[in-house]
Amino acid sequence: MSLRTFHGGVHPREYKELTENCAFEVIPLPEEIILPLAQHLGKEASAQVKKGDEVIPGQLVAKAEGFVSAPVHTSVAGKVMSLGKQTTSSGFPKDAIVIKTNGTVESEKILLPPLNPETITPDEIRNRVAEAGIVGQGGAAFPTSVKLSPPKDKVIDVVILNGCECEPYLTRDYRFMIERPDDLISGFKLIMKALDVKRGVIGIENNKPEAIKIITEKVRNEEGLEVISLKTKYPQGAEKMLIKAVNGKEVPPGKLPMDVGAVIQNIGTAIAIHDAVVKGEVLTTAALTVSGKGIKIPKNLLVPVGTPIQSVIDFCGGVTEDAVKIVVGGPMMGVAQFDLHAPVMKATSGILVLTKDEVVENPETPCLRCGQCVGACPLNLIPTKLARYSQLHKYEEAEDADVTVCMECGTCAYTCPANIPLVQWIRLGKQKVLEMQRERAVK
Repeated sequence: MSLRTFHGGVHPREYKELTENCAFEVIPLPEEIILPLAQHLGKEASAQVKKGDEVIPGQLVAKAEGFVSAPVHTSVAGKVMSLGKQTTSSGFPKDAIVIKTNGTVESEKILLPPLNPETITPDEIRNRVAEAGIVGQGGAAFPTSVKLSPPKDKVIDVVILNGCECEPYLTRDYRFMIERPDDLISGFKLIMKALDVKRGVIGIENNKPEAIKIITEKVRNEEGLEVISLKTKYPQGAEKMLIKAVNGKEVPPGKLPMDVGAVIQNIGTAIAIHDAVVKGEVLTTAALTVSGKGIKIPKNLLVPVGTPIQSVIDFCGGVTEDAVKIVVGGPMMGVAQFDLHAPVMKATSGILVLTKDEVVENPETPCLRCGQCVGACPLNLIPTKLARYSQLHKYEEAEDADVTVCMECGTCAYTCPANIPLVQWIRLGKQKVLEMQRERAVK
């Protein structure tokens, strides 16, 4: 029987073996943390502390501004040293709070009142998720409370929990499935309760047989829950690809998963929701994979949000002599770093230290018109055309060719034998088109 999947995609080397058997470790507290006020999609949170203030773990230091926003809590005890622009892993400076730690122990952190998952109401779940500052752990960092509040005219019939973890190297979600399956199921059921949905599917790529075995056993007696084994292929974990593989439905261009009756959540998000409801914990810790042949001791770590990347690398023994690139996130969609003082954020899933052997830097040559990028694109776009429009500043044509539909997964650039940075050109064109659309909306 063939495994469920989607059209297109690629099969990059996985490198999961570097960390898949590494249980989570807790990193020591850093000397200082940097807390950007925008660790989520939407409006930046507003600071509630000033220079010189003393704070304790779990304390609210920035409140949400509006519906699509999320509060920020400190992961450590210490003193506020400054408020201002700081480099972030996105490559852009953002307003942030810098706190010098004083080493207060974990037991002294602020907790919210625990709630009973059996009697909690959907509104109480959404309110707790918002209060805890939970954002999607799949990379986009969309405020989770918003995802749990679809418009009344959108009928949701399935929640899909994304256990694919299709990016190479990353094993954070895999370790959650191995180490905390009961908490994962608890969080998943809370998500379903908030959305009043009776069917829940956990999609796991078939390169994770141990996780499939464990989670399948855990849901055996759970009504409405099932595990579906999916073909290992990138980007299987992307929302639209996951819906196609699990439900057989295609999300139309410009539409959202909820338009076809589905909501997607990440493994880490379900764990965070369980912790917020059952334990009363706000989101102050990032679970991430530190991997690559350029890191001396690959690990899976639980890291205080705001910890500088350099501190994480040092805890893993530092880098090897042949290390050439450091990436936050996965190798396909992650961001190369130029400042290791940038902090770990709520949705940071990995820090990769890559060697010359792992980084392909061949010279760019003219397009061969081979069509490999077209065949690989999971959204049936024509990457060469979109990139060319961007290069020629033909943004109206790029808009007509659906440049905004692109999810920037990088499959086109990965397959290109001419080494054209297709996704970078498409991203530029997409940004320009979105600017044009905003200007038109104002007029």
